[in-house]
Amino acid sequence: MELSNSFDVARPIDEAWRLLSDVERVAPCVPGAQLREAEGNNYRGIVRVRLGPITTEYAGTASVIEQNDTDYKLVLSGLGLDAGDNGNAAATVTTKLEPISDHTTRVNVDTDLTITGRVAQLSKSVIPDVSAMLFAQFAENLAILAEADEAPSVAPPADRAHRRQIDMPEPEAIDLMDAARTPFLKRLAVLVMALLVLRWLVKR
Repeated sequence: MELSNSFDVARPIDEAWRLLSDVERVAPCVPGAQLREAEGNNYRGIVRVRLGPITTEYAGTASVIEQNDTDYKLVLSGLGLDAGDNGNAAATVTTKLEPISDHTTRVNVDTDLTITGRVAQLSKSVIPDVSAMLFAQFAENLAILAEADEAPSVAPPADRAHRRQIDMPEPEAIDLMDAARTPFLKRLAVLVMALLVLRWLVKR
């Protein structure tokens, strides 16, 4: 499934790029995610997802496969496996930055997503709306991080080639049912209105 999302960051493009290309720094902004280990351009962690009463934990890896500082382009490849062996999620995420003004940068994110198992039970028509809501939450978290007076501490560049543990708080699971509910209700409202209009036309 191909997904496209965009959001703006209230920072000049060079500052926004330094922030977004630092995976360890922005990882806490990702809903449901916890980064646990890093080695060079490879990262290991989990993403927790709740679907109704069932909570699923995807343990997996993400790798930076392209980082172009000139074109402000970052490509990540990730694979997550359900801890209960009930499915998996794989994605290639391409992030491209463009300046909107001297103080605002637009972040364009294209995702090639494949999911199996319980999470795949979500309607394909709902997943883009859920994705948009999650990106909106990520953008809000990123804005808070960008406005912080001090950047979170990160390992010096010389240490990043070695495997190291990352101390990050336990994440709250993403509630996919809650995220999907609003788009579903919007579609239901449109359908009801269409039926009412149709009924009115027939009575005429």
